[in-house]
Formats: sequence, structure tokens, C-alpha cells
Amino acid sequence: MLSKLEKVIIDIAKKAILEKFTGKKLIDKEELIQKYPELKEPGAVFVTLNKNNNLRGCIGSIEAHRPLIDDIIHNARAAAFGDPRFNNVQPDEWPEITVEVSILSKPEYVENESVEDLKKKLVPFKDGVILVKGFNRAVFLPQVWEQLPDFFMFFKHLCRKAGLEDDCIWSHPDIYRFRVKIIEE
Repeated sequence: MLSKLEKVIIDIAKKAILEKFTGKKLIDKEELIQKYPELKEPGAVFVTLNKNNNLRGCIGSIEAHRPLIDDIIHNARAAAFGDPRFNNVQPDEWPEITVEVSILSKPEYVENESVEDLKKKLVPFKDGVILVKGFNRAVFLPQVWEQLPDFFMFFKHLCRKAGLEDDCIWSHPDIYRFRVKIIEE
């Protein structure tokens, strides 16, 4: 059962996309902030769109750098109209799309001396992971463990997403972890 604030967060994400479809203003930020002051606090979210249980768009912020309400609006629109992996969401497919908002905790650096040490320090299905090597970077939400539950397969795909070799985990990239609060319809 969603709390009132969680329902509002999903509603904001949906209305942000609907505003682009309709050209009408559907979000009254001032009113929402007055009712839910948490929305003006800095927040980082990923907005995930699914169609028939398949990914249809996912964009987000790794660190809080703007008010939560603005991050939800920006990333909802970016997931629908700016994810380079997909064509823009079209109005006729909107009824088939579900919206999920993941609110991220502050990322923390994971000290590790080896791949085995790292494996002991990460909690699959709970930890989201940010991999950084030089100018290359990639992030997987904790939900990705559901598709890639094997540690080495998870990191193979994360390395690939960062534009690095599949086995980049052995070259000791910087690893950060975070947790998420998932809000879904």
C-alpha cells in the first residue's frame, strides 16, 4: 500500500510525461511543495518505464543535485523522451506503460582490496552499484540483480555498459554502492 507521498511521487512522474503529450500544465509545484515539504529537499531518483514487463526507458540521477520534485519531473521526461536506447514513448502506448520511481541513498565508496573482497562487501538485490574507471562510468540499480543474479555476470554487463572490457572488474575500478526506495504503481 502506497503512502500519500508515494502516490504523489508516482503522480508527478506520470503528469510530467502527460504534460509533454498534452501541452497542458498538470503539475502545480508550489501547491505540492506546500503539502509535501519533502519534495523541495535535494533528491536523486531514477524513473523506470516498463511496457508489458519490458524496459521501455530508464533515466536518473546518481546524486542529489536539485529538489526531489524537479528530479522526478526531469527524469520522468528523460526516461520517456530521452533514453537513447529507445524511441520516444508515443501517446497511443501510454496506457500500457507502468512507472517506477527509485529514490537513491547517497552513494558510498566501497573500499576493497580484491574482487573477492568486493564480492563479500556487496549485497546482491539490495545494493545498487556505480562503477568508475577513468572517464568511464556506469550504474545499475539494485533491481538489475534480478536479471543478472551472478556476481561476475552482473559486473560483466556493468563493465560493458561503462564502455570497458567485460572483465574490467579485475583492473580494480572504483566502486560505489547505494540503496533505493522503490515506488511503483
